[in-house]
Amino acid sequence: MKKIYLDNNATTCVDEKVLEAMLPFLKENYANPSSMYEPARISAHAIEKARLQVADFLGVQDSKQILFTSCGTESANTAIKGVVAQFGNLETKNHIITTRVEHPCVLSVYENLEKKGYKISYIGVDENGDLDIESLLSKVTEKTILASVMHANNETGAIYPAEKIASEIKKINKNTKIFTDGVQAAGKIPIKLENTNIDFYSISGHKFHAPKGIGALYVKKGNLFEPFMLGGHQENSLRAGTYNTPYIVALGEAAKLASDALPYELSEVKRLRDKLENGILSQLGNAKLNSKAKNRVPNTTNIGFEYIEGELILLYLNELGIYASSGSACTSGSLDPSHVLRAQKVPFTSLHGSIRFSLSRFTTEDDIDYTIEKVPEVIKRLAKISPFQKELNELGL
Repeated sequence: MKKIYLDNNATTCVDEKVLEAMLPFLKENYANPSSMYEPARISAHAIEKARLQVADFLGVQDSKQILFTSCGTESANTAIKGVVAQFGNLETKNHIITTRVEHPCVLSVYENLEKKGYKISYIGVDENGDLDIESLLSKVTEKTILASVMHANNETGAIYPAEKIASEIKKINKNTKIFTDGVQAAGKIPIKLENTNIDFYSISGHKFHAPKGIGALYVKKGNLFEPFMLGGHQENSLRAGTYNTPYIVALGEAAKLASDALPYELSEVKRLRDKLENGILSQLGNAKLNSKAKNRVPNTTNIGFEYIEGELILLYLNELGIYASSGSACTSGSLDPSHVLRAQKVPFTSLHGSIRFSLSRFTTEDDIDYTIEKVPEVIKRLAKISPFQKELNELGL
């Protein structure tokens, strides 16, 4: 049976070149980089090389602004909680701005802060998934300590103008800190953080072909924050814990490879994404595109199938060797409809039947051709057992 992996926004395979780069640090070069002897210096040098690679990947000149973490969730928590602990005050500095479509690792932190008394303004999106920037800027006050807008949405692929938003916010309140979740943008679109007003930017290696368990946080020079993890002196005492040398090396190599592959991502991956999207939409009258933002990352599409249950679609596709998703992997155990699609006001008729397909540079033409063939077959099979026969008949199924 074919195996077609189209859930790359959940995680990606580890690139063979990344694996090759990290293996020596799981074998002969295993010394703790914080020690003083020669083998340790080999590990320490490899870490700093990776830091340079990640800095280049993010368009940053000073690699000291790169902080290694375990994942995107830790990076987000470090930035948000660190800023609030450093600058927050429930009487005078108690306001935070974010969006309704952030990843759960960000929204959950803000929900927790709300319970503690902080005031959170949640900014919506329109029916295409584009952010209401005017509404966001109107919420900035002298009490706003932090504004948090993701760079690319994990469910629809919508790109938000992070640099522009940061610049406009700073014009209103120069002391407001800006955190950008860049997990779904990294490796898919160019990122140039140098000379922007973004203070913190998070990435996660397993979204661009590094292993799970390694991430990074860009911290703009001059920013203060309270460390999330205390203990040793690692990362200039900003993130304690023994260096995960093999995975840090892997992140650096993955960042370099992703930078090199970016032209392919922006052209060929986008072409395959568009082919998949058009191939499905042209065959099914009940298929509606949810990914309608003006700007999207090149690998992602989200399609709603009216009057069909999404979990059934995924189960049937799984039997055919096609692996997709109904949304964020962090909420896959929930029966609640996507908070992103609800914010976008996707009609109830397709809200529970929306499927995300996300490609990578390893997705092939054959993968897409097979998926275009099989998805309509699955939808038509499910249409026959749907309780909404009349509605589906009207849509040509």
